[in-house]
Amino acid sequence: MSVRRLAEDQFQPAAFAFNKENAVWAEKTIKKYPEGRQQSAIIPLMMRAQEQEGWVTRAAIETIADMLDMAHIRALEVATFYTQFQLNPVGTKAHIQVCGTTPCMLRGAEGLVKVCKSKINGHAFERNADGTLSWEEVECQGACVNAPMVVIGKDTYEDLTPERLEEIIDAFSAGEGSKVPTGPQIDRVFSAPEGGLTSLTTEAPKAKSASGKASAKVDAAPVPPSEAARPKSTDAETNAALKTPATAPAAAAQNAKAAVAQPLSGTAAAEPVKAPVSKAESAQKPALTDKNRPAGIEKPATPDDLKLISGVGPKIEAILHELGIFTFAQVGSWKKAEREWVDGYLNFKGRIERDDWIKQAKALAKGGEAEYIKVFGKKPR
Repeated sequence: MSVRRLAEDQFQPAAFAFNKENAVWAEKTIKKYPEGRQQSAIIPLMMRAQEQEGWVTRAAIETIADMLDMAHIRALEVATFYTQFQLNPVGTKAHIQVCGTTPCMLRGAEGLVKVCKSKINGHAFERNADGTLSWEEVECQGACVNAPMVVIGKDTYEDLTPERLEEIIDAFSAGEGSKVPTGPQIDRVFSAPEGGLTSLTTEAPKAKSASGKASAKVDAAPVPPSEAARPKSTDAETNAALKTPATAPAAAAQNAKAAVAQPLSGTAAAEPVKAPVSKAESAQKPALTDKNRPAGIEKPATPDDLKLISGVGPKIEAILHELGIFTFAQVGSWKKAEREWVDGYLNFKGRIERDDWIKQAKALAKGGEAEYIKVFGKKPR
């Protein structure tokens, strides 16, 4: 880890004070901690100072230490220990943190560093000519499965290529960083496998009785037999039951058939108990002609970026477009029946309600990102 020191005196402002809004927030935050434990608020207060000023100044460290009745050196220890705190002026439009830990390095982080050196500055922590961009290499940022990745502000940008990082840097340089989608930059949902699911894609075969009919549901669970009554299996049989994923469905069917043909010793042949099927499993995908399907519209010249709604990725947005859904206003107007139809069509199992698409869409339709931040206290994804 690099040595962390405060910026030179020529960069240090003479004083620091929280603005009116942040001062109120700081006072409330300090009161969250028990009497005598106010110093525990050092990290959130220092982060808020960084968000306000862009970096953590000596004046900010000392002012916060005084607010918490702690020695200046103790506050300085916190600021210099955590790499999340910027101790030097950073780019006013973006400071790019490139993850250089092993997973990202194996997946091409060196190429991302080269892009930062060529487009921003040859040295980490040094700003570009107009002071709008800077970069550094950091330790793990916790998105290893989507390596390589960078962090800008509070957002992660994952599954990057050097070319894609160049586009992102250009967007921030032009003041359009808020338009760049966060998270994976390829066709994947969060940390799901690339190209879609690779397991649990089919239902297990249903066991049948000796007569060939599906087993009947019983009201009470059968009493399990004692160990003495259980049929003994040999090592060879046990090993034979260990199938590869490709042969698992056939093996499951064979095992079910054997279980019916060979009842437990000392008992009459009984039909296996059929596991109850959940409502979600038995539900069918709703028809496109269903009356509850939301009304679609012709594609407008500039459709809304539905990916700003948390829970909507590139694939889901494409499906919504196929249904004629192009605007935040459309999503925000969905009634309960329409939400349930879309939820069932996307096989979301209640995700629309959990992520509160309607509230998100209404905020975006009303005032874009500014209204979203006002309602949710953060930028849309």
